[in-house]
Parts: sequence; C-alpha cells; structure tokens
Amino acid sequence: MHVLEVSRVSKSFGSVRAVQEVSFAANRGEVFTIIGPNGAGKTTTLEMIEGLQRPDSGAISVLGMTWDKDAENIKMRIGVQPQSSALFDLLTVEENLALFASFYDRHRPVPEIMELINLTDHRRKMVKTLSGGQKQRLAIGIGLINDPEIIFLDEPTTGLDPQARRNIWDIVLKLRAIGKTTVLTTHYMEEAEQLSDRVCIIDQGRIIAMDTPKALIGRLTQEREIHLKLADEAAAAAAEGAARTEPNVTRVERKGAQLRIRSGKPEATLYHLLGFASESGQTVEQISIREMSLEDVFIAFTGKEWRD
Repeated sequence: MHVLEVSRVSKSFGSVRAVQEVSFAANRGEVFTIIGPNGAGKTTTLEMIEGLQRPDSGAISVLGMTWDKDAENIKMRIGVQPQSSALFDLLTVEENLALFASFYDRHRPVPEIMELINLTDHRRKMVKTLSGGQKQRLAIGIGLINDPEIIFLDEPTTGLDPQARRNIWDIVLKLRAIGKTTVLTTHYMEEAEQLSDRVCIIDQGRIIAMDTPKALIGRLTQEREIHLKLADEAAAAAAEGAARTEPNVTRVERKGAQLRIRSGKPEATLYHLLGFASESGQTVEQISIREMSLEDVFIAFTGKEWRD
C-alpha cells in the first residue's frame, strides 16, 4: 500500500532546474532511499514532500492527503529530521524530547524514544556536551516523538564517523522492524545498499533508476571485478597482456603495479592469470574479487564517476 505518492514534480530556483518531472511512490513499512551526489536534488525533493517547499508543478500525496487541504493533519502524522536540527543546547536529552512531545496531543513516551535512539544513559546530559552522532540520534528521536507513520531523514549520517553512522543505521533498521515507513536521503552508496528496500537514484534533478538494490545491480551484468597487486609495474604490465587474451575478460585497467579486471567468469580468469604468473615467475601479492555495487549502477546509467 502506497503511503506516499509523488507525481511529475518539478522545482526551479531562478534558472536552475533543481527537480525535473520526478515520480515515485513509497510503500508502508519500507525503507525508501533517495540517493544521488551532492546537488542532485534530493533535499529539494524531500522538502517538497514535507511541505517546506511548494512544487512548481506536479502532485504529492502523503497518507492519502495533500498539503493544500490537509496540512495540519499531515504534520501530526509525519516525523522530520532535517539536515540542520534545532536542538536546545542548554536542555538535557530528556528535556528536549519532553519539550517537543508537549507540542502534540498524542506522542510516544519519552523513555521509549530514548531507548529506541540509544540515549537512555545520556538522558541527563545537556545537548551541548553530546557528540555529533549523539546529537543526530537525538534529532531523529525528536522526529519520532509524535509516533509518526512516516519518518523523513535527510542525510542523517553526513559528517559522522563510521561508528556513529552505524548507530544511525541501527535506528533505521529498528524503525523498519516496528513497521514504520522511512524515507531517507543519502549520498553514501554503501548506506543505501545496506538499508534500503528500494532506492531511487537521482542525478541533476532527474530519476535515472529505481528498484531494489539487488535488482538494480542485477541489471548490469553477471560480471565481477578482479583486483590484483603484483610485485612491480613490469610484472603488472606483463599480467595485463595475459589478461587481455583471456576470453571472459571485458575490461582491463592498470595503475602502477595494480590491475582491475572485469570478467564474466572471474574464477576462469583467475585460473588463467595465476597460471601465467606461475609460469613466468611473477609474484601476485594481493587478490580480491569485488561484487558490483550501486556505484556501478550510477556509472552505467550516467557515464560519470560517482561524486560525494
């Protein structure tokens, strides 16, 4: 069941077309991720869905309602964690949550929210003493205080260290487990791949692909990428020549002593290359096989390298 529908929505700022004819729908209980490089139009799209920006054209339905007719009702039933959150530095974690809870007729108990965002042990700390990751978790908690049916998270892990990012991921997975619909924006491909039921890839204001991560990756090929590191540049050059004669290889790139090789049958390609190395007395120092990723999907659809 669709809880969010976006139909042919566009938005311009002067001569800049930030969002162009974007359409998608999110289902109840899923993690739907809008992913794209910085400046792709993710935040503008989210702000129009949240009622913070008015589209130039197109239609948006949130829980079967529209912002023109049902603004107050929508506000009570959604939760928002914007990129820049307004936290009260001189109040504690518990006091911040209690304050925002007072704005709603119906809300979840503050202790439940603190448990969900893993800040119970920090409930009496003032916000100004929290780490960046803890502040971000508190911002998400504030977005959840009214027990929303849909929660919007706008790049919640930007600027965080790897452990803090993982803590945010845990919250998103908990939300899915309790049946909440999460609409997430990010420019981290790994994040989208790990968390999403479906992803919508946007570039320059347009949707370029949308599906489950597995299905999008499956659209490419069954190729895999082999990484080899040889003893020196000369050995790598010789191995490059051998790789180009292997019938399953579709692409070879060499940089110094390292090779990146695309192959439809990586096991056969490796057998060929290791046999060549053994016969020619070359030393292979490192070997790895990389699965295709959402980043490869982006490059395949746009012809451009991914840019954070």
